[in-house]
Formats: sequence, structure tokens, C-alpha cells
Amino acid sequence: MAVLTLTRNGPVATLTLQRPAVHNAFNPEVIAGITEVCHEVRHDPVVRVLVVQGDGSSFCAGADLNWMRNSLSYSHEENVADATRLDAMFTALDTLPQAVVARVHGAALGGGVGLVCCADYAVAAEDAVFGLTEVRLGLLPAVIARFVAARIGFGHARALFVTGRRIKAAQALAIGLVHEVVPLDQLDAAVDGVVADLLRGGPQAIAASKELLRAVRSEPLAEVRRLAIEAIAAARTGPEGQAGLRAFLERQSPPWSMG
Repeated sequence: MAVLTLTRNGPVATLTLQRPAVHNAFNPEVIAGITEVCHEVRHDPVVRVLVVQGDGSSFCAGADLNWMRNSLSYSHEENVADATRLDAMFTALDTLPQAVVARVHGAALGGGVGLVCCADYAVAAEDAVFGLTEVRLGLLPAVIARFVAARIGFGHARALFVTGRRIKAAQALAIGLVHEVVPLDQLDAAVDGVVADLLRGGPQAIAASKELLRAVRSEPLAEVRRLAIEAIAAARTGPEGQAGLRAFLERQSPPWSMG
């Protein structure tokens, strides 16, 4: 049985986690599948937006119990290899040149929060619950720490890491974990609205914006300044920027706009 599916509708691809009986929890197959999907989407010139969602009553409840049980017998080296594969999955999603939208409902726990933090825009249903509960198992959200801290800041990350508390969608919105909260019956419409906005942006400009922001959070100031200057110069002289500016000045829609 497939643990996830990837469907396409023109420039929009949808990745659906399909383990509803276990709230779409991660196991090695899910991790490998998401990594493979990211590789496939990255090299697809048609796809401009990837929507990530979960089947059933939850978005993603973190690690699968059987996977955690098996890890009890892993050696240190096996645990390093296991964590390396998980890190590669999150990195692949975080560095996609296409825009990523998280459609969140029900539980988003542990690694599920990691998925949300790797999305460019997250829409949550009012019933969504978020938590980094690893400390209650004597563990820690290590692999996703850099993505969570970049999203909500060190202060909020520290509080959630050490308490293991679960928070509701309204608080997740307040701390910047998600960008929009709507009633469950309006979730699809809200996601569609975000996708429509994304399809109005130049795909190369979106990819370059994401790359620049990653540099801003990791590179020294001098390098960030250099990259920013080079990025805007390249955008202004590139075919997409030229077409977009001309369309704006002539009061026309740019060639990539879908709305």
C-alpha cells in the first residue's frame, strides 16, 4: 500500500501522506518517499507549487511507533544514518525552488511541525494542534531544530522544546508557525487562494527569493550583501524580470501569471 501519493494539476502538485491509521506518522518508507518526491518536483519544469497535506484526521503525527521501537536496538552508527536520511528529507523540502504550501489539519507533531516549517506558507484549520513533544520521551527535536528556530525564533522554539506542550492553531498563528487559520470547511478554499497568489509570481523570482532568504539566515553580512546585489541585478536583466517589468509598465499580465 502506498504511503504517499503525488498528484498534478497543471503547475500545482499535491503531496498527500497516506497513512491515516497512524495519523500519517513517519517511517523509513515515508521519509524515502518524500525525499524522492522532492527530487522529482525539483526537476519538473511544469510544477510551480507543491501542496503538502495529510489524509484522514491528521496532518502528520511525527515518528511512527514501530519505527521508534526498532530504533531501540540501533547502534550509534545506525542512528546516525537514520537521522541523516531524515535530515536529507527535510533539506530537500526546504530547498525546493518551487513554492511549498502546507495544508494542516488535526495533529502536527514532532516531524510534522518540521514539515510545516519547511513550507513557504502554512494554512491551518482551527482544529489543528501542534507540538514538539520529544522531551517527554527523553528525546529532542534535533533534526528539525534549525527549521523550527528559523520559523518561530529561538525564544518560542526554546519554550516548545523544553515544555513539550501542545498548542492550538491560534497560538501557532501568533508565534508565526503558520500564516493563516481558517475553519476546517474553509481550508481547501484558503489553500486555493494562496496557490492562486503564488501563480501570479514569477517562478524564477520565487526560487531566487527562497535562495536569498536561506543565505540571509546562514551567511555572513558581507556575503549576504553581495548576494542580494547580484540577485536583483540578475533579476532585472534576466528574461523573466524584463518581461515582468515590461508587462507592468504596459499594464498587461506577465507571461507566467495564472490569475
